[in-house]
Amino acid sequence: MTLKPASLLLALTALVAAPVFAQNVATVNGKPIPSTKVDQIVKQVVAQGKQTDSPQLREAIKKDLIGREVLIQEADKQGFGTRPEVKTAIDNARQAIIVNAMLADYVKKNPVKDAEIKAEYDRYKSQVGDKEYHARHILVATEDEAKAIIVKLKAGGKFEELAKGSKDGSAANGGDLDWASAASYVPEFSQAMVKLNKGQVTDTPVKTQFGFHVIKLEDTRAAKIPAFDEVKAQVAESLQQKKLQAFREQLLLKAKVQ
Repeated sequence: MTLKPASLLLALTALVAAPVFAQNVATVNGKPIPSTKVDQIVKQVVAQGKQTDSPQLREAIKKDLIGREVLIQEADKQGFGTRPEVKTAIDNARQAIIVNAMLADYVKKNPVKDAEIKAEYDRYKSQVGDKEYHARHILVATEDEAKAIIVKLKAGGKFEELAKGSKDGSAANGGDLDWASAASYVPEFSQAMVKLNKGQVTDTPVKTQFGFHVIKLEDTRAAKIPAFDEVKAQVAESLQQKKLQAFREQLLLKAKVQ
């Protein structure tokens, strides 16, 4: 059977249009939603490990895209896109997306090495030391106040009771600072604390940037430092954030800011 010219034209048009139609998962008021958009979202969802690629996932994404397209068309019809506050929000979102993409690329090109992670872990272990300290303290504004408290303690006053007048947030707990490494405190405080024996109180006020302290050492114990493998991921993330911060600071130094 020979096709007539008109029929042949229709057949050819159908063959050309079929692949184009296949490239779209739907059209909303004449606006196509390309299948590549669904593919991109599926890839992102699967990469996050939340779901696997499936017809159900694709159908859910398709419905969501259709719903969003209906909403954006209506919003555009009502002129929301021309509002100043919306334009500002769009500009901010655009900046965030572009900057995040650049930083992600920087992280990919400048990964934290295993040797750096191990060195940081060893530095942390050295800083923390092999002991933890359970201390209490009373913080006051003046040296005379601190001296008066020491006198009261030597006369038999209870540390927990006197600590209720402390300027520190630990006052409600009798000045209890719980267990911590010496490195957790400012140098002046930790230097005085580590010299104390169990149950001992500082004989003189300890001055720091916060005021004057009276310190009591309750007890000491061996430090509980997590194994390297337990914290490797956290250390790597911390180092990566430091690298990103250094990258930002370098760019700021190069920038001409007036």
